[in-house]
Amino acid sequence: MADRPAGNGSWFNASSEGGGGGGEDDDDNPFVQPGWQVALWAVAYAAIVLVSVVGNAVVIWIVLAHRRMRTVTNYFLVNLACSEAAMAAFNTLINFTYAVHNVWYYGLFYCRFQNFFPVASVFASIYSMTAIAVDRYMAIIRPLQPRLSATATKIVICVIWVLALLLSFPQGYYATTAQLPGRVVCMVDWPENTTLTYEIPYRLSVMLLSYVVPLLVIGYAYTVVGITLWASEIPGDSSDRYHEQVSAKRKVVKMMIVVVCTFAVCWLPFHIYFILQHFNEELYQKKYIQQVYLAVLWLAMSSTMYNPIIYCCLNDRFRIGFKRAFRWCPFISSSEYEGLEMKSTRYLQTQSSMYKISRMETTVTSVAGNPEEELEELGKTKRLSVDLTSNGSSRRDSKTVSESLSFYSSTLS
Repeated sequence: MADRPAGNGSWFNASSEGGGGGGEDDDDNPFVQPGWQVALWAVAYAAIVLVSVVGNAVVIWIVLAHRRMRTVTNYFLVNLACSEAAMAAFNTLINFTYAVHNVWYYGLFYCRFQNFFPVASVFASIYSMTAIAVDRYMAIIRPLQPRLSATATKIVICVIWVLALLLSFPQGYYATTAQLPGRVVCMVDWPENTTLTYEIPYRLSVMLLSYVVPLLVIGYAYTVVGITLWASEIPGDSSDRYHEQVSAKRKVVKMMIVVVCTFAVCWLPFHIYFILQHFNEELYQKKYIQQVYLAVLWLAMSSTMYNPIIYCCLNDRFRIGFKRAFRWCPFISSSEYEGLEMKSTRYLQTQSSMYKISRMETTVTSVAGNPEEELEELGKTKRLSVDLTSNGSSRRDSKTVSESLSFYSSTLS
């Protein structure tokens, strides 16, 4: 088993030679590239690491450092950002150097980690997207059902990672290094060399569980949600509050659909590449297959850097957070940063007193906010609204004009 081609059977470590080309007798390594090609690919892969790590770190900061942003959906986005940033930081450049040189420089431990962690990260990412889709489905289709609490959300995230680690365990367990003439390789050495018994079923299972099944669930959820939202106009209801709620929900769904579609497009060629090698091995012996693999791998790894860009473009709060994080840039203004923070009770009372009215039949207080806010946040807002209607000696009717807090209507829940 140790004399098998480099990376053969390794889902993330398959270099061009490991993908079926080269073989044991290719000591001269026909896949050596000119220096300018290596330099171009190095810049492309380095860009993934830089954009992904920085962008996802900013996303994590925006959510965790701002109380108003700590919602169910955003907790799952933090989990998604963590898995993508980690994969970009720990695996992208390692994959690149192995694919270019066809030599493993990093030892047995990292060989196992390199085969184990990326699979777990992909599982965690797609399951986080699935959890968001299910949460959106429950919030919009079944609004009377209890929403996930912060504690329950964290438990779900832990379950996601436990499941991801279990599913990726075989890939890391059977990973090993082997000495070939003149070089060391990293590969997955399946038991008894029975590829048809272990390798193909595992790869098909990975593809089904990390790609096909989650996308089917997500597709169904967002299809039902989309039909409901875009067909939810109530005849005669022209209230601003109603339209703000529908608009906010649509924005969230649009953003998550873009995120999921980006993931699907980036990873489809990668899955196809590894499935086809079992049906047409001769194709993987061509010299150009290394360029194909590098392009397919780059597209898959690049999925880790797109989400922060999507959040920034399609969500007001994340956009303000990114402006704040990059306020040192001369062409970026962060003047709206105060809108990202959760207003204090005293601040809301001050704002409310500016718009009080004295003659109404009933006491009505409306505080504009995110229609998808957490239940505990809604409870606090309701209690705050009651407090704002009292001025000490008599009952007065009050309202907070929606313009003062209209920013919150576009927030992400």
